[in-house]
Amino acid sequence: MKGRLPSTLQEAIVYFSDLDVATDFVRDIRWPNGVECPTCGSKQVTYLSTRRVWKCKNEHTRKQFTVKLGTIFEDSALGLDRWLPAVWLVTNCKNGISSYELASHLGVTQKSAWFMLHRVRLAMQSRSFEKLSGEVEADETFIGGKGKNMHKDRKRRVQMSSQKGEKTIVLGLLQRETGEFRAKVAPNRRKHPIHENIKENVNPGSILYTDVHHGYDDLPDEIMRQAVDHISSYVHGRVHVNGVENFWSLLKRTLGGTYVSVDPVHLFRYLDEQCFRFNRRYLSDAERFALVIGQVIGRRITYAELTGKTESPDTQA
Repeated sequence: MKGRLPSTLQEAIVYFSDLDVATDFVRDIRWPNGVECPTCGSKQVTYLSTRRVWKCKNEHTRKQFTVKLGTIFEDSALGLDRWLPAVWLVTNCKNGISSYELASHLGVTQKSAWFMLHRVRLAMQSRSFEKLSGEVEADETFIGGKGKNMHKDRKRRVQMSSQKGEKTIVLGLLQRETGEFRAKVAPNRRKHPIHENIKENVNPGSILYTDVHHGYDDLPDEIMRQAVDHISSYVHGRVHVNGVENFWSLLKRTLGGTYVSVDPVHLFRYLDEQCFRFNRRYLSDAERFALVIGQVIGRRITYAELTGKTESPDTQA
C-alpha cells in the first residue's frame, strides 16, 4: 500500500475519490505479495487499466476478475470511491450511521444504503475461538419496544424470537483485563442458554462476576462465580458488572438514537457492529478502517439472504 493512510473522513473522501487509488488500496491489502487469480491462484495475470480488470493467462472460466470479486463489494454497481467512504463511516461513527443518512451522503437509494450497511457489518464480524479468561463480567439485557406500539406483522415476528413476546434478550460477557466484549442474542434468560454461552466463551478457572439472577446458579465448579445484589448495592469490592452496563448503555443509545427500529432477525448484525467498535476503541480511525477492509475477503451476503428469501450463511448460531 503506497502513501499515508487518510486520518479523517474528509481526507478519506478526497483520497478514495480517485478510482485508481481506491482500487490500488484494496488490491494491496488483498494481495500484499502480488495479484493472484481467485479461480486458480496463478500470478500470471495482466492488468487492463482502462477497465480496472485483471486477466488470468490460464485457461478456465472467469479468466477476468476485479478486486471486488469474492468480497462484500462483489456484484455491486457502486464503485470503490463510494464503498470505501461508506466503510469508513460505519467503522468510525461511535453511534453508527442510519441507512437514510448514508444514502443522503453517498447519493444512493435508502434500499442500497441498507444493503451496504449490512455488507459492512458482515466484514465487522469477529468470531474468535479464543476464550475469555481472568476476571469476566456477565449480564443480560432486553432490546426492543413495547408490543402494543408495534405493527401487527412486526409484533408477530418479535413474538417468535423473544421470551416475553416484546423484547429480544442479549447476553453479554466482558473480559476486564483486555476490555473485550462479546454479545449474543438468546431465546431466553434461563440457565441453559446462559450456561452454554459461558461454556463457549469463558475459560475454566476464570472468575465470573454477575448479579444475583438465578440463570447463573449451578455453574460448573471450574467457573468461580461472585455475585452482587443490586437491591442493596451495585459494587462490592471488585464484584460488579458496571463494565457490561456501560456497553449496554452505548448499545441502546445506538439502537434507539440512530437505528430507531431494529428487526430482531437482524439484531445480531448490529451487535457485531457495536462490539467491533467497542473492542477496538483504542485504535485510530485509519487503523479500524484498514482492519475492516482486511476482513472483506471471502465474506458475501446477497439481498435475498438478508431479506430471508434464501438461507443466510452468517446467521448467528
